[in-house]
Amino acid sequence: MQAAYKDKILREIEKIPDDKMPNLYRIIHLLTNELSSVGKKRASLKGIWKGSKVDDAMFAEAKKTLFPYERS
Repeated sequence: MQAAYKDKILREIEKIPDDKMPNLYRIIHLLTNELSSVGKKRASLKGIWKGSKVDDAMFAEAKKTLFPYERS
């Protein structure tokens, strides 16, 4: 059964123009990584800033720097 799907996929790939191959490769690479990571537990960042406080002044200054068009 798997060989039949591989043959179908290869036939579809043969229809792709050569100038589109780099894009196709990126898509296949991302898809392969995503499908192979099924079942793998991703590391979580939850809790690493436990007890940290947000400094509103620093946040406001960073926002002004990143988004100068939002100045009021």
